[in-house]
Amino acid sequence: MKPLTPRLWIAVAVALGTLACTRDLSSPSSIVAPSASGIDADKSDADHSDGNADTGPFTYAVIGDSPYGVVKRAEFPALVDRINADPAVERVLHAGDIKSGSNSACTDTYFQDIRNQFDRFQDPFVYTPGDNEWTDCHVAFKNTGLYLPTERLQTIRSLFFPVAGQTLGVNAARVTSQAQVDPTNADYVENVMWVQSKVVFASLNITGSNDDTAPWTSSPPKALPVPELPGPVSTWASQLAQQPAEIASRTQANNAWLDRVFANAHTDSRAVVLLFQADMWDGTLANRSTTISAYDAMVVKIGTLAARYGKPVLLVMGDSHVFRVDQPYTPASPLFGLHAGTPIAPNVTRLVVNGSASRTEYVRMTIDPKAKNGSPFTFVEVPLVP
Repeated sequence: MKPLTPRLWIAVAVALGTLACTRDLSSPSSIVAPSASGIDADKSDADHSDGNADTGPFTYAVIGDSPYGVVKRAEFPALVDRINADPAVERVLHAGDIKSGSNSACTDTYFQDIRNQFDRFQDPFVYTPGDNEWTDCHVAFKNTGLYLPTERLQTIRSLFFPVAGQTLGVNAARVTSQAQVDPTNADYVENVMWVQSKVVFASLNITGSNDDTAPWTSSPPKALPVPELPGPVSTWASQLAQQPAEIASRTQANNAWLDRVFANAHTDSRAVVLLFQADMWDGTLANRSTTISAYDAMVVKIGTLAARYGKPVLLVMGDSHVFRVDQPYTPASPLFGLHAGTPIAPNVTRLVVNGSASRTEYVRMTIDPKAKNGSPFTFVEVPLVP
């Protein structure tokens, strides 16, 4: 953790107190998440995490869908430098998608290049996989290399999660990985959990492409052999048949992890933050069967657990590429009717980060666990180019 200067403490206090929701594209803009009525976030001074008694405010940097294409890749080192130079930031979160979904091959070489950039972050770096780096790597017309998605996921795990329970970053930190504590779902090293200032954080492998239900390529690759694709051409059909098993296994793991997260959010916790890639509301009633229908059960589960928890819950995601803060579990939200059976949970806030063709930036996310009036979450957009 970087020490805060007196000037910086003032800056943080100003950021926490602002109620402005106006974006100024020439300078950082801030937005305070809507407050959830009837929430008492200060019921207990006890904490269920050893060595985590402090409940002061803290700040993370959040990015996603980055770097996306040649131009964004060229800008990415400067974005890393800008985040590293921000003394308020204690940890960096990446909401998945480390490459463009089209005309960008899912190669080991590219993955290693991005890993090298991730290793430049000075603070602990938490990353959750997106669909562009594994789920969509089979799509012929997207020119991504015609890889088997499950094989690419294994490569992502080997390269970006080499040590279960440890983040990336120069000053890596310990976290709890599902691989360490859940033998039934030991493959899911990417699902992690940690606690800071009595706020429970967790990442989940909830991916775009309608949660990997978009059918995998039904014909063999045009160009073989592909070095990363195991097995001869004759096994291609049998490899494609892994898709239903992949979906079922990951769904089970994510459900088990969610149950564990909220079970760990005891009465003395102050908030829960969930990090995943998929924007589960990025669709319409007309096209939901091919865009977001696969998320129905997950939306209901998160909302049910959050409503039962009663304290602030923040969902951090990318996927739809445009910064927004809203409350999808309130009946007044236009998103509320997109998933059948959505429970009412006004304590849930959603943060979507910029990505893809949107301006290059990070979100300075400050959480004040002791906030009495309003939301504990404050978001400031920090552009790469002021």
